[in-house]
Amino acid sequence: MIKHIILSGAALLSTTAIAPTQEAEPTDGQKSEVTEIWEPVPGTVETPEGEPPSDAVVLFDGTNLDAWESVDGGPAEWTVEDGAFTVARGTGDIRTTESFCDVQLHIEWRSPAETEGYDSQDRGNSGVFLQERYEVQVLDSFENPTYVNGQAASVYKQHIPLVNASREPGEWQSYDIIFKAPIFAEDGSLRSPAYITVLHNGVVVQNHVQVQGPTEWIGYPQYEAHDCAPISLQDHDADVSFRNIWVRPL
Repeated sequence: MIKHIILSGAALLSTTAIAPTQEAEPTDGQKSEVTEIWEPVPGTVETPEGEPPSDAVVLFDGTNLDAWESVDGGPAEWTVEDGAFTVARGTGDIRTTESFCDVQLHIEWRSPAETEGYDSQDRGNSGVFLQERYEVQVLDSFENPTYVNGQAASVYKQHIPLVNASREPGEWQSYDIIFKAPIFAEDGSLRSPAYITVLHNGVVVQNHVQVQGPTEWIGYPQYEAHDCAPISLQDHDADVSFRNIWVRPL
């Protein structure tokens, strides 16, 4: 009898050992569908080779300055020639006729090939001003020592570029700028500062840096409340040229 019980128990254990194991049903947290998002579907943007994205606002297409005006509201007097426009010295800064807040900006620029007699800040100086206040410096910084928070692709007097990606004078260069505009409270106080990312000739040189306030040549910046505002280009008494300018409001 005892022998029979032992054999029966062994058989039961053997049956249990070879019985197929049933997998437990996955919980919601174990289903891939739980973390899949299907809507809203992002819009489609066409990106033809060498062309602005289809949703961009073209600020200069090589033919005219219709999207620009002088800072006093009159016509932009800079010179358009061969698909580019060049600073007309002494005519003053120009700005877009449209105002912008957060943007992706593409702009190409060229400093004069002739550099004899010019150095430091006198060589190919201009600037790209977001909201007419926050400057990304334009300068011939190819083998041209100057204060480093004022060289090409600096956030002028605020942030030094991570590297110097400058090309030789007379060659076309590009800036791709991501700008997050500052946000102000109803009482005019600052809720969130501006941030800028800059790619110079395709190289990241400013990585989401915090802007301390409007650009100042002398003294320290301090924010003052403002709305969306134009993009402006600086007449700094140098024959700097620009082409292929477009912007995407973000």
